Amino acid sequence: MKILIVNTFDIQGGAAKAAYRLHQSLLAENIDSQMLVQSKISDDFTVLAATGKIAKSFNKLRPALDSLPVRAYKEHSKTLFSPAWLGFSSIVDKINALSPDIVHLHWIAGGMMRIEDIAKIKAPIVWSLHDMWAFTGGCHYDEHCEGYKNNCGNCRVLSSNKESDLSRKIHERKFKTYAEIKDLTVIGSSQWMSKCAGESSLYKGREIVTLPNCLDTDLFKQIDRNIVRDIFHIPRDKKVILFGAMNSLGDPRKGAKELFEAINLLDVENTVFVIAGSSRPEQPLKLKYPVYFISPLNDEVSLPLMYNVADVMIVPSLQENLANSIVESLSCEVPVVAFDIGGNKDMIDHKKNGYLAGINNVRDLALGIAWVLENKEYAKLALNAREKVLNVFDSKRLSQQYINLYKRILDE
Repeated sequence: MKILIVNTFDIQGGAAKAAYRLHQSLLAENIDSQMLVQSKISDDFTVLAATGKIAKSFNKLRPALDSLPVRAYKEHSKTLFSPAWLGFSSIVDKINALSPDIVHLHWIAGGMMRIEDIAKIKAPIVWSLHDMWAFTGGCHYDEHCEGYKNNCGNCRVLSSNKESDLSRKIHERKFKTYAEIKDLTVIGSSQWMSKCAGESSLYKGREIVTLPNCLDTDLFKQIDRNIVRDIFHIPRDKKVILFGAMNSLGDPRKGAKELFEAINLLDVENTVFVIAGSSRPEQPLKLKYPVYFISPLNDEVSLPLMYNVADVMIVPSLQENLANSIVESLSCEVPVVAFDIGGNKDMIDHKKNGYLAGINNVRDLALGIAWVLENKEYAKLALNAREKVLNVFDSKRLSQQYINLYKRILDE
């Protein structure tokens, strides 16, 4: 069985990490797996990408070129919107030349391929949805407009008041293209994403399976907290609130504003706030607790160190599928506080391994942080967090579920 995993990047970004982790877990199970990407950062020989200087340079420009139609909408929000119109890509030719038994698409935006090119893939397609783009008119998150249930238009992300706008045209392109694809299995990595996909007008009659992203729990595990805090120069004797700010401070959907408000409502003594994935800003943040910064970390060795500085991890996203940071934190025995949105309840069992605050309820978010930090049974919360990941998200367990899905598709 030959599997080809396709993603815009190999290890940069949440979807890329999820795709690469699946690729690695398949290899560990002796499955013939390769990964095809537009932009490669790793030196992994099983990851394929353009090798020529001209092709590499053009691929770096593709995300900016693909976004050109969006610039006509001057008031568009900061939510990512991908038209996927840019041609001159040899990706589909490479896919078909490799002759895989199954093509497993993941996040294919950033100008990687035109929507119409997807129908040219000859092998059966499995498509893991890491955000909403595959069934919307171009937005990666719909900002709760739910236009994807019909045919888009009047796009909230584009700040458009026209029915026949860019989102409507993209939705129509997807409708025509998907109609040409005979063998497509859709994977929602959270129950919420599967539900949204099932309600979309583009996936009517398609099989939708819920399978989460996998994690190597041998890497993401508890590490001596005092040693890790010494590495990052964070006080040993403080309660530590951790916020992963990778691409979060500039994206309203990630909830940094709401988190900072919650932090200032807190009344927990002997506490510090750590922002990971961001350097210290020129203007100090106006927060009631001392703030420490950890520079961006991306590799699978240093990330577990980052989580282990914390007593509690906060993921305050306002709309989210299945955040890697939540699973990674829980696997390191660090309870997580988040809003009760999207796929968060797939990972966080309220008051068992973390806390799910009311949607956009800043005061409840603050209560949740305090509840974890002052919990007399904190050790039990931490053990529950680890057990949840071992039972649901461990790569050894999940890789077999993916393999079984591939086998069933091929048998049919």
